Amino acid sequence: MAQSHATDLGQGSKATPLLAVRDITKRFGTFTANDRVTLDLAAGEIHALLGENGAGKSTLVKMLYGILEPTEGDILWQGAPIRLADPNAARALGIGMVFQHFSLFENLTVAENIALVMPSEVKLDDAPAKIAEISRAYGMGLEPSRPVWTLSAGERQRIEIARCLLQDPKVLILDEPTSVLTPQEAEKLFETLERLKAEGRALLYISHHLEEVQRLCDRATILRLGKVVGTCNPRAETPRSLAALMVGSEIKEVKPAGAHALGKERLVVSNLSLPSPELHGVALKNVSAAVKGGEIFGVAGVAGNGQSEFFAALSGETLAREPNAIVIDGSPVGAMGIAVRRALNAGFVPEERNGHAAAPDFTLSDNIVLSSHASAGMTRAGFINAKLAKEKARAVITSFDVRAAAPDPPARTLSGGNLQKFVVGREILRDPSVLVINQPTWGVDVAAAATIRQALLDLCAKGAAILIISQDLDELFEICDRIAVIHGGQLSAPLPARSTTREEIGLLMAGMGGSGHAH
Repeated sequence: MAQSHATDLGQGSKATPLLAVRDITKRFGTFTANDRVTLDLAAGEIHALLGENGAGKSTLVKMLYGILEPTEGDILWQGAPIRLADPNAARALGIGMVFQHFSLFENLTVAENIALVMPSEVKLDDAPAKIAEISRAYGMGLEPSRPVWTLSAGERQRIEIARCLLQDPKVLILDEPTSVLTPQEAEKLFETLERLKAEGRALLYISHHLEEVQRLCDRATILRLGKVVGTCNPRAETPRSLAALMVGSEIKEVKPAGAHALGKERLVVSNLSLPSPELHGVALKNVSAAVKGGEIFGVAGVAGNGQSEFFAALSGETLAREPNAIVIDGSPVGAMGIAVRRALNAGFVPEERNGHAAAPDFTLSDNIVLSSHASAGMTRAGFINAKLAKEKARAVITSFDVRAAAPDPPARTLSGGNLQKFVVGREILRDPSVLVINQPTWGVDVAAAATIRQALLDLCAKGAAILIISQDLDELFEICDRIAVIHGGQLSAPLPARSTTREEIGLLMAGMGGSGHAH
C-alpha cells in the first residue's frame, strides 16, 4: 500500500507546488490575522510553519483545511485556484489535518473511532482490516479492539494520523504533534513522518520545539504579526536564531541563579493516596515528595497520568484523608482548603489559565483579589482594597511585560501567552515560600517562556520551594534541580537533572525503568 502512493504522488513537476497560498489575507472586523501571506508546499517535503502565539499560524491552516474562508488572496491546488467551502471539501481534494487536541471518544474502541470518519459505504466490520493495513505500512502498532481510554497519548495520536491516512491525503497538516509525547513516542512519530515524506506527500508542520524542526524540516516559513518575515533552511539555523526570527529580536538567555544553599524542606508530601472523582480519571497511589527551599522540583509525565489530580491535592481543591499527607512549612494542611494554604504563603498556578487560574469576565485587578483575599491588606472587615488590587495588577503587568489593550482589562481580552504571564506573575510577585505550578509555559511563545522560567529561577534563588508539573522536558531540564515522573498516579524517585538523560525520563514516562517512590 505504501509503495503505490510513492508513484501516485511523485508524478507532478517539482516546479508546481502541491499546495500554495498567494497573498492570503484574513480579517476579523478591523483585526488582520493574516496579511498577504504567500507559501508553497512541495511534494516530498516537510515544511515548518513557525511563529509566536498570535502570529497567524492557526488562522492560516484553518483556511487550508476549509474551516475559515480567506478575505482576499488565492489558495492553489497543483497550480489551479480552488475554494474550500468546508473540511469535507479539503479532505476530498487530499488535504488532511491532525489537530493538537485529540477528538476521540474515550469509551469507543480504536476501530469505532476510526470508522466514524470513514466513507459511509465502508462497513464497521471492514475497519479492523483497514487499520491493520495502515498500522503495518507505517509501523503504528494499533490494536483495533482496544478502548481509547486505555491508550497512551502517543497511541491516541497514532489513531488521529491513521484516520487521516485512510483518506489517502496528499498534504498532511500537523499542529504541535509532539506536545504530549514521550521522547520515545516522538521518535516513532518522526519515523512515520519520514515515511510519508518518502512517499511524496507534503507535510506542513507546526511546532514550538525548534530542535525537532531543525531535525525534520526541509524548509521553514516564519510568520510574525500575521506577515511572512522569511523562509529559511532550518538546518542552517540554530534554535536561538529561529526564535529571534520569530520574535524580531534576540531571546534573553535563561540564566540559573548562582550557587545558593538549599534550605529546609518547605513542601512535604507523604504517602498521598486519593481516588479519582472522574470515571476515567487517575487515582493517586502513595505519592511522596519533599521540596527544599532554594530548589525547583520537576514532575514530568504524559498527560492524563494523575497530574491534575496531584495539583488539586497540593492546592487544596481536593482534600486528603490525612492532615500530614501534605505539610507546608511545618504545618499539616492535607485536610485544609486553598485559603489556609495561601495564608501560609503558598502560591498555586493551575494548568487551565482561562476559567481556572483567572475568571475571564473579571478585570485583572479583580482577579488579583480572587487569589489574594486571604493575604494581608487586600480585604478588611469584608471590604476590598480596590486601590491596592489595581497597584498589584499594574506591578504584574510591568514586571512580566503583560501586553494589554487597557490599564485594567477583563482577563479574556488578553492573548493566551499574556494571560499566562499574568497568572504566573501574580503568584510570583506575592513572594511565596512555596509555589506549585502546573504547565508554566503551556502554549506560550519563546519570549514569554523565557520570561516565566527566569522569574521561577529568581524566586527559587530567594529561598522558595518550587514544584513544577510540566509535559515539556526541555523546560524541566533547563530549570529543575531534580525531576520525578508521574505515571498511572504513582510518582517515581526523583533524579538529579544535571546527570539524567531525556531517555531515562522518557522510559519512566512510558511506565518502564523502575518504580521507586520519591522521598
